[in-house]
Amino acid sequence: MAPVEPLTPEELGRVRALATSSLCDADKTLRLPDPLIRAIVPDVRMAGPAVTVVAPDDHLPVLAAVGEAPAGSVLVVVNPRGGRAVAGELVAAEARRRGLAGLVVDGWCRDVAGLRALGLPVFARGSTPASGSARDPRGSDEAPVALGGVRVRPGDVVLGDDDGLAVATPDELRAALPGAEEVERAEAAVLAGMGQGRSLAEHTTIVEHRAARAAGRDSALGFTV
Repeated sequence: MAPVEPLTPEELGRVRALATSSLCDADKTLRLPDPLIRAIVPDVRMAGPAVTVVAPDDHLPVLAAVGEAPAGSVLVVVNPRGGRAVAGELVAAEARRRGLAGLVVDGWCRDVAGLRALGLPVFARGSTPASGSARDPRGSDEAPVALGGVRVRPGDVVLGDDDGLAVATPDELRAALPGAEEVERAEAAVLAGMGQGRSLAEHTTIVEHRAARAAGRDSALGFTV
């Protein structure tokens, strides 16, 4: 199998400029982790190649992995036990110091006030004050993990914002970028027109689309801007 070509800085910048929902509109096959893994830090966007670590109620692997992950990456932490926090303010502060793009925990985090003050994108199932142990010596292992029910391989791009997370290969995102950018252009035009008093229906093919569907014909709802 040929090696996967990572996104260029220009491509990654274009991905980060887009809402996750726009990329999901452009490619409806993108992998979507459990939506209960939510943004702990609001009003942020995140995209970067995954570095994976398994941390079963133990934050020592996360402390090791955050010191190994390269700048621009997203640290993906899976806690298969899920009872205790395996990441908090110290991990996020080190991630920010090292230039990571964000932190995703399939499990619990803590120090929410500190996380929000730091501003690094952090996603988790929620928070608990109870910390895990510090006994497991492993760190990042360059192995696929199951994040919220979807497979994440090291090097897959993990992206997210207030709407949730998505996972894609670099090639999938390259293919989705033009469509996602067109979605955002069209939606901005629709919102501008509505601000001038035109209805949503005037900006879409909803009338024709409903008629076609009622008649049993194939059809797709579209914009007219």
